[in-house]
Amino acid sequence: MYVTKPMPSENPPRVNPVDGIVLEADALAPLNSIYRDDAHGVFLYEGDSLEVLDKVAEKYPDGCFDMIFADPPYFLSNGGITCHAGKMVKVDKGEWDKSRGAAENHNFNREWLERCQRVLKPNGTIWVTGTHHVIFSVGYAMQQLGFKILNDIAWEKPNPPPNLSCRYFTHSTETVIWAAKTERSTHLFNYSAMKAISGKQMKTVWRKKDLTEEDSMRDIWSISAPGAEEKVFGKHPTQKPIALLERCIIASTNEGDMVLDPFLGGGTTAVACARLKRNCVGLDLSAEHVNLAADRVRSVHRQGELNLTQ
Repeated sequence: MYVTKPMPSENPPRVNPVDGIVLEADALAPLNSIYRDDAHGVFLYEGDSLEVLDKVAEKYPDGCFDMIFADPPYFLSNGGITCHAGKMVKVDKGEWDKSRGAAENHNFNREWLERCQRVLKPNGTIWVTGTHHVIFSVGYAMQQLGFKILNDIAWEKPNPPPNLSCRYFTHSTETVIWAAKTERSTHLFNYSAMKAISGKQMKTVWRKKDLTEEDSMRDIWSISAPGAEEKVFGKHPTQKPIALLERCIIASTNEGDMVLDPFLGGGTTAVACARLKRNCVGLDLSAEHVNLAADRVRSVHRQGELNLTQ
């Protein structure tokens, strides 16, 4: 585990919602603190989200997170193929991404969404990404649980993998659902900050391409894929670009707010929070992925300290 030294007293340590959580001996996975930075409020754990969030909900019955970003399994690793760098490769991201059938996949989505809903503050919001393989189940589960769906955002990819069978349209979009905890929630939306990015009211179509000065004045979000600079410490098979996370975080939180990522993966949510001065709790079953996330966050804070001394 990596632990940073406390900052001076004018910057007191942030409250960590996972502090004091102890899982039962028969838990699916142990709860291991892999990265803890009290000074900046970033706490990354190896552990099972469902079990950990059950305990957090007991500790904070009124919720403790201002925002959640979730990039859940898409259930794509079922022996299919795709094209990568001009070569045909198997779609096999890991055991965690294998489909267990439509009913079981939906049950899983309901279970983790229910936990997330319980730990959100009354006016908190959640963002969930997905392709057609999972996003319709997510949306239906949200309706079943009583979330208030605020937007469904079309995220366009200008250079998607080609359709090798030539029997379908090329899959070139993902959907991002933004929802509030309940129909009664008075959610935060930083309208002025979003309008400042485009110069107009921002629409729900976000194009995944290089951001240029000309594009920045348009009403469509232009977001590049993760570049080499975002993969210096390693790669995660479903890594999201920092720019995507930063837009979501800026839109729905303020500095100092607490953000949860229950499927941390390569840690893009934690990196974006570190850059934007938000607090973050990240959970993932893979210690390898959490360590990758920790390296990325550590680099952000190291660079920030370097800038302060220059």
